[in-house]
Amino acid sequence: MFKSISMQDFFQKYNNNRLTVIDVRESDEFAFGHIPHATNLPLSELAEKYQSLAKDKEYYVVCQSGSRSAYACQFLSSNGFNVVNINGGTSAWLGELVR
Repeated sequence: MFKSISMQDFFQKYNNNRLTVIDVRESDEFAFGHIPHATNLPLSELAEKYQSLAKDKEYYVVCQSGSRSAYACQFLSSNGFNVVNINGGTSAWLGELVR
């Protein structure tokens, strides 16, 4: 089971803390605009690359709208990771996206 957070709550928390954000959109989507300091780990590569993540960290997972990130959170939490799905995705981001 994983937690979820609204974009508004995430944005406030993000501005006050150093959070680890994983963007599971494909690399071309990520390049078009992403949350500052987010790491791109496309959902299509997650099953092969998730072992590079640390199990002692909390990860905030985002996609465009929240659907792919929920799937990624389900997968990661079932493999023992502490993850939080960001509802609304980058389309709901309240700041400027980085290109």
